Amino acid sequence: MQGVVVIAGVMAAGKSTVAQALAERLPRAAHVRGDVFRRMIVSGREDYTPGASAQATAQLRLRYRLSAATADAYAEAGFTAIVQDVLLGPELRRYADLIRTRPLHVVVLAPSPETVAQREAGRPKTGYGTDWTIADLDRELRRRTEPLGLWLDTSGLTVEQTVEAILAQAERARID
Repeated sequence: MQGVVVIAGVMAAGKSTVAQALAERLPRAAHVRGDVFRRMIVSGREDYTPGASAQATAQLRLRYRLSAATADAYAEAGFTAIVQDVLLGPELRRYADLIRTRPLHVVVLAPSPETVAQREAGRPKTGYGTDWTIADLDRELRRRTEPLGLWLDTSGLTVEQTVEAILAQAERARID
């Protein structure tokens, strides 16, 4: 895989782990973690929650623009840029439109809500709570997200099996 690979999905879908493992399999790759750009805001940050303010939405879209530009810069330098972030609903298409590099691949990790709950329970960080539930994000993923690129139900797959599936189906993931 060359160019840019976007790995999307709900929190605890395995995006970070899969993106890192995929990057390690490629000869020249960079792992662009979308959440890093959110955490760079030291004061005045407004996290995106249900019913988000205009400022929270603007900050989310700033995060997306920064990570897309970073992915393009890595690709321009000859690296395969693997971006991972929560990109649901119309944001997945908007994000894909921000990427200038071709080829562009989109992979959506879509494990079952039960699998996400198990993974969330085993993580040191907490993504879900009173603002977002697993059911909320799963509904946004399955009902409002355009079926762009390669969608994988990774419920029964290991990280290595997921990476193998992405590599084997790279052409299905390609959206340009």
